[in-house]
Amino acid sequence: MQNRYDFVFLFDIKDGNPNGDPDAGNLPRTDAETGQGLVTDVCIKRKVRNYVGLVHGEQPPYEIYVKEKAVLNNQHGRAWEKVLPDTKKADRKKLPKDQQKAKELTDWMCQNFFDIRTFGAVMTTGENCGQVRGPVQFGMARSIDPIVAAEHAVTRCAVTTEREAEDQSGDNRTMGRKFTVPYGLYRIHGYINPHLAAQTGFNENGKDLDLFWTALTQMFENDRSAARGEMAPQALIVFKHESALGNAPANKLFERVTVKKSNDTSTPARSFSDYTVSVDDATLPEGITIERKI
Repeated sequence: MQNRYDFVFLFDIKDGNPNGDPDAGNLPRTDAETGQGLVTDVCIKRKVRNYVGLVHGEQPPYEIYVKEKAVLNNQHGRAWEKVLPDTKKADRKKLPKDQQKAKELTDWMCQNFFDIRTFGAVMTTGENCGQVRGPVQFGMARSIDPIVAAEHAVTRCAVTTEREAEDQSGDNRTMGRKFTVPYGLYRIHGYINPHLAAQTGFNENGKDLDLFWTALTQMFENDRSAARGEMAPQALIVFKHESALGNAPANKLFERVTVKKSNDTSTPARSFSDYTVSVDDATLPEGITIERKI
């Protein structure tokens, strides 16, 4: 991989909860000081993983390492069985002293699992396969404007146990609550480091990079739920550097992308059309090109 990439990804949600906080009763995450909504990088990576696993049927080289109900140490064992099958399990807690064999273990994991060569992984538990830093990283997504979490009471015309039915004399109703954001437009920054890509095998000219861009644009389509029925990508603006070291600081490139309310600012936004996204492509630093994926 020869090029560094920095990108701005905009996505929105309507009447849903993009990323509930388990420490706050599943309320939408917010910045307590500004009221802006937050979505973690882990949440976005989860959706990318789910999309890739769905598209490629969990087959190498696009298996997913961190997935629902996965037993990570079992995956490490597969690498040892392939590279050093005669090693006893008790001796697999440390990487082999032979650095070439140790590298082969880590490389096997990178070659088979898309999310390891993309996001990195710590594979030192159980049967040790080392650790790698992933070339693709995100910051935290933050809403353009403050959000207000709406709380809704919901009912279910059924109960879980016979005891509950007896207590209600056959009424069989239970109450619950759900939280939604009426509307929120979120912005997240991302980075792709070609030096780390060389270490993990994440490729630019093969399928990995294209698959990653596609995942960002389509991952919400197969992630629908009652909480995320109307979650959608709205813009993906990529700054491509000619140099692997980069031709300009990422923060200065991100400043070229501005998102502002385009309608009456006295009323809250309720759709993406209420905003204007501008990209300053004049006098770009030498060696920088802009690609609009959405």
